[in-house]
This record gives sequence, C-alpha cells and structure tokens, in this order.
Amino acid sequence: MHNPIIITGGTQRLGLAIAESLHKNGHEVVVTYRKVKACHEDLANKGIELVQADFSTQQGIDGFIQHIKQRYTSLRGIIHNASDWAAESGNSDPSELFMRMMQIHASAPYQLNLAFQSLLIQDDGVTDIIHMTDYVQEKGSKKHIAYAASKAALHSLTLSFAASLAPKVKVNSIAPALLMFNDHDSEDYKQKALKKSLLEICPGAQEAVKAVNFLLDSDYVTGRTIHLDGGRQLK
Repeated sequence: MHNPIIITGGTQRLGLAIAESLHKNGHEVVVTYRKVKACHEDLANKGIELVQADFSTQQGIDGFIQHIKQRYTSLRGIIHNASDWAAESGNSDPSELFMRMMQIHASAPYQLNLAFQSLLIQDDGVTDIIHMTDYVQEKGSKKHIAYAASKAALHSLTLSFAASLAPKVKVNSIAPALLMFNDHDSEDYKQKALKKSLLEICPGAQEAVKAVNFLLDSDYVTGRTIHLDGGRQLK
C-alpha cells in the first residue's frame, strides 16, 4: 500500500464528501476521526482507512505521525480539514480556548507537514498539501476570536510551506464561508445567512470537493487560497 491522500477530520460534512469523492476517483484514502460515527462502517467497507486521532493533544498528533510512518513510504497528499468551531463564552477559559484552537488548526498541520515532508517528496510526481482555512481568516470574527486567529495562522503556514517545499510539493488553501447548514439551523437563521453573500445560496459540500479536485489536478498553482464565499467580501 502506498501513495494515499490523508484527510484529517474526514468522517463528516466537507471532509466526508471529499474522502468519498477521492476514493471514487481511484485514490487511496486515509481519514482521521475523533469519535466513531455511523458512516465508519460504510467507509471501511469501501476500503478507506480510518485512524482515530485527537489533534487537540500532542499525544494524538505524535501517535498519528508514528502510525503513518510505519505504514507508508510515500504520500500523494494531505488535506488538513480537522476543525473545532469553538466560540468565546462566559464559561470558557480564554487561555485554554486559544491554545486548543491553535493546536488543532495550526500546530497539528505544522507538525504533520514537517513530519511527512519526506513521504510527500518520495512520491513519483508533484504532491499536494491543502489547508482548509476559513472566510474569517481575513475578516476576523466577533464571536469566534480564537478560532479566526488560528485559521489566519493556518493561512500563513500555507505561504511558508509553499515556499519551503517547492517545487516538489504544492501547498494551497481553501477558505469556505457558508457551504452547508447544520440540521438544527432554523429557517430564520438560514435566510439571514444566505443574505450575507452576493450569490445568496448554500451550495453544499460539493463546492469544496470541486476546489480540492482542481488543486490536485493543477500543475501551476501553489501558495494560493481558493475563496468559496459567494462574493461575501463585497457585501
């Protein structure tokens, strides 16, 4: 077994859609998860490898690095999708919250990229790192301050790794705004959210899938961000 694409946080929402699409297109896929979900049996039956890894802890990061290095000699790519959308609140410890957001969204990708650099370079062709950042990396957020800061840090890592790993590895970001609603979102919330973009739609996970496929197929894009926001920055 060799040359898989790793997708962190690949068993729900955007990560799940990306994993299933890449597998359907013939890629070997490894996904990480924190908690067991209903889709796990189906993914395993398809031949997708599932690895439990909690990237909020150093032990989780180290354990995953060790697992991949023992199992594979090369990688086709890494898609950093694992995320925790935590907000500031009166009950939260600001120090703990900030460190958790930075650990999951910046420190874990930083460490994995460095640890797997040799595996990415071993592949026969050009390989890819894709960071799933966020629309708020440039605008900030009133309710998710630490989260927004950690995604901005991940965007900076895109630039640094693109420069340091070229020409063998392409490194890019995908920065979504609203792509999917949650099951519990009210109709009132949905209507207000749709009005935030020029296109006024919620396009679904396939919009992220198409962006990933574009970056994997491209020969000449690195150090760039694909903004999936429907023109929201112009509102």
